[in-house]
Amino acid sequence: MNRRWAAVLAAVFSLGLSFGAAAQSKGEGVRPEVGKPLQAAQALVKQRKGREAMAEIAKAEAVPNRTPYENQVIAQMKAAAANAAGDNDAVIRSNEALLATGKVSGRDALPLVQGIAVAYFNKKEYAEAAKWGQRYFKEGGGDASMRSLLLQSYYYGNDCASVSKMLGNVTEESSRRPSEEELQILANCYLRLKDTGGYVSAIEKLVVLYPKASYWTDLLARVQKKPGFSDRLALHVFRLRMETGNLSSTEDYMEMAQLALQAGYPAEAKVVVDKGYEKKALGTGAQADRHQRLRDLVAKSLEAFNKGRAKEEQEALAAKEGNGMNYVFEGKADKGINLMEQGIKKGGLKRPEDAKLSLGYAQLHAGQRARAVQTLRTVQGTDGAADMARLWALHARA
Repeated sequence: MNRRWAAVLAAVFSLGLSFGAAAQSKGEGVRPEVGKPLQAAQALVKQRKGREAMAEIAKAEAVPNRTPYENQVIAQMKAAAANAAGDNDAVIRSNEALLATGKVSGRDALPLVQGIAVAYFNKKEYAEAAKWGQRYFKEGGGDASMRSLLLQSYYYGNDCASVSKMLGNVTEESSRRPSEEELQILANCYLRLKDTGGYVSAIEKLVVLYPKASYWTDLLARVQKKPGFSDRLALHVFRLRMETGNLSSTEDYMEMAQLALQAGYPAEAKVVVDKGYEKKALGTGAQADRHQRLRDLVAKSLEAFNKGRAKEEQEALAAKEGNGMNYVFEGKADKGINLMEQGIKKGGLKRPEDAKLSLGYAQLHAGQRARAVQTLRTVQGTDGAADMARLWALHARA
């Protein structure tokens, strides 16, 4: 018996009590010579001693001239004992026999249908498990664990079309939030179907609802491998790696700081270097002197940049992306974002899509999530800028 599903069948143990209530209303009952061994069997079932329970049930079966009701109670206890013993075939036989009597219907029948579905799943007969799982929900079942069983039955039975149908349209805005496991199953199914678009869509749902570094690693790797992805977006890749917990090595921090310097953002380079020292990725080991030289270079570059920027501002030429981004990293987000917006509005930019991408990132960095998403959704192009904007928008929604 798969332990994961053992609890699912616990409801079967209470069938005798429900039948007993119905019997009292109909004037039916169980004679002591039948009831006493069944009570003993029920106690053993609750202790998960299925085989010992079967021995007690056999005593009840040995009583002559049993009534139809007594036979029903014996059958239900057999089903419970079979479950406790981990005998899937016996669970299926016993539960199907009870259903075949026609005397178990409505909600009383649901544990029997549920037990059959779980037994088939344990036997790895996934098509049958799915069939009974479908019947369970069709007849009004609401156990959340059965949804997982049905989904896994489709998956292990290579019925990825049903998995996609069951989960493909689920979003973070849906009334029922999909579990991480469900979305992982959906992603793996798309991989089996070699549906790259579907797989990426599933991973995007995962990074929004369950933002783990590993999911972001996958998405970033796929975006960077797309034909035409520009190397000039490397700094944006590093930024997103840092934001999603995918920046850790010494070389990562060194390269990102150097890219920020090359882009004209010494204030960002300082943030990166300081974070590297904070995380002990920089400033330790045999290369500590090299790290210190980078730190000194960043400080010198920032000083020179600030002097030049002051002169530009005096000449009313401050609406530059570099000025704006540096203000953002210096903690003056409103001023920096305003400068970047002015620059975009003026036009004449060499790469306007890159400028909008940077503005969206600056807004997100400043905590302006709604504005950032709005800006990022305007980024277009086929060189990777639009792809990075989409990833940043996903991160903003996470």
